[in-house]
Amino acid sequence: MSAFWLFILVLALSATGFVLGRARAMKDAGGDIRRLHSLPSYYGSNVMLSTLIPGLFVLVAWLIMQPIILQTQIAAMIPDTAFEDAGGLNLILSDVRRVALGLDAAVSQGVISVQDMRALSSGDDVRGLLGSVGVAVGSQISAFVLDAARAYRSQSDVAHWLMTALTLGVSFIGFVLALKATSRTARARNKVETVVRTLLLAAASLAVLTTVGIVFSLLFNTIEFFKLYPASEFFFGTTWAPSFGGGSELGVLPLFWGTFYISIIALLVAVPIGLFAAIYLSEYAGPKTRAFAKPLLEVLAGIPTIVYGLFALLTVGPMLVSLFGDAGMLGVDWMAGGRAVITAGLVMGVMLIPFVSSLSDDIINAVPQAMRDGSLGLGATPSETIKQVVLPAALPGIVGAILLAASRAIGETMIVVLGAGAAAQLDMNPFAAMTTVTTRIVSQLTGDADFSSPEALVAFALGMTLFVITLGLNVIALVIVRKYREQYD
Repeated sequence: MSAFWLFILVLALSATGFVLGRARAMKDAGGDIRRLHSLPSYYGSNVMLSTLIPGLFVLVAWLIMQPIILQTQIAAMIPDTAFEDAGGLNLILSDVRRVALGLDAAVSQGVISVQDMRALSSGDDVRGLLGSVGVAVGSQISAFVLDAARAYRSQSDVAHWLMTALTLGVSFIGFVLALKATSRTARARNKVETVVRTLLLAAASLAVLTTVGIVFSLLFNTIEFFKLYPASEFFFGTTWAPSFGGGSELGVLPLFWGTFYISIIALLVAVPIGLFAAIYLSEYAGPKTRAFAKPLLEVLAGIPTIVYGLFALLTVGPMLVSLFGDAGMLGVDWMAGGRAVITAGLVMGVMLIPFVSSLSDDIINAVPQAMRDGSLGLGATPSETIKQVVLPAALPGIVGAILLAASRAIGETMIVVLGAGAAAQLDMNPFAAMTTVTTRIVSQLTGDADFSSPEALVAFALGMTLFVITLGLNVIALVIVRKYREQYD
C-alpha cells in the first residue's frame, strides 16, 4: 500500500475514533453533559490523537529510514572494484534504483511476469525491457547491477508491507486503548491539552533544530575547504578566478563588494519610497484609500524573483542603456550593456518596497494615538507631529525593518544573475557589471566538478560567511528594536 493511502486510512480511523469516543463518553454519562469531567469534544479528540499521532510518527519515521537502510544493504552488494569513490558508488546505486523501478513497472503493466523477470540475465535484454516501459538507463547494465536491482525491488516490497502492517497496527492499538479508557470521569481535557502543548513544543524545537542542521551542514564542508585553501587568501584576496583544472584564486572580496554595492543601491531605492508610503498609509490615507492601496502595494511582495530578474533584463537594463549608453539620450558613454550594478539595484529596490512599507506601517501604527492627540492639542500641525513625535517613537522599529530588508537584499540571487552580470571585480562604477556571493554559490555547485575540490567546497565557505553576515544583521536589528523600543501604556 502506498504511503498516501496509508495516510488516508489512518486519518479515517482517527476520525472514526473521534465520533466513537464522543459517543462513548455521552453514553457513559447517560446523555447528561453535566456529568462529564470534560466537554464531549475532548473525549473524541483524545481518541483521535491517540490514533493519529502514533500512526503518523511510525509512517514518517519509516519513510525517512527505509531509503537509508535499503541503500546501505544494496551498497554492500556492489563490488569494490566497480567504483573508485563515493561519487561512483552513488551513480551505480542510482542505476540500481532506475532498473528496479523499470522492472517493477514492467511487472505491474504485464509486460513480463515475475518468474521471467527473475530469469533475466542479459544486460541488453534488461535495457530493451526498460525501454518498453519508458525507463532510461545511462550506462551498461552489469550482472551485479541487475542482481542488486532485483534485491532492491524485493526488499522494497517487503518494507512496504511491513510499513503498512506496523502503521495500521500502532494506530489501531492507540484507537482501542484510548476508546477503552474513555469514561465520564476520564480527564480528557487534561490529556488533550498536554498532547497539544507537546506538539507545539515539538514544532518550535523542529524550527530550532532545522537551523542547527543548516549550520552544521555548512560548517563541516567549510572546514574541509579551509584545509585545502588558505583562509587568509580567501577572506583578503582581491581576485576571484576559480579554475577546476587547478591554480584557482578564490578571494572573496570582489564578491562581497558586489553584494553590498547592489544591496546599498536597492536600499537607497526601497527605504525612502517604502517609508514615505508607510507614512502616507498610516497618517494621511483614509480608510477606503488604505484598504485599496495597502493590498495593491503588497502585491509586489508576491511576485517571484525570477519575474523581477526578467524585468531587469528585458526592460530596466535596455532603458538605462538608452539613457547612459554610447548612443543614449544623454550623450554619455557610461554604460556598455544592460547588465550592471544599477540595473539589479533598482529592480531589487522595487522588490523590497513592500517589505519596508509593510513593516514600517505596522510599526508606525503601533505608536499610541494618545501621543498624536497630545501633540495636536499643544498646537503642532499633523506634519510636525509626524516628524517630532511619531517617527522618533517608531524609529527603532523602522531601523530594524531596514536591517531586515538589507538581509533580504544580500541573499537575493535571480535578480543579480539576470540584471547584474557575472563579473567579479572591485569597481566603484555603478554602470559596470558585477556579481554577488549567491550567484557564485550556484555557479560553483553547477556542473560535474569533483565535490572534494576546493573549487566546489568554496560554495559552502561562501554560504557560511553569508549566513554569519545576515545573522549578524538580524541580531543587530533585534537588539536595536529591543533596546530602544519605548513601552507605552
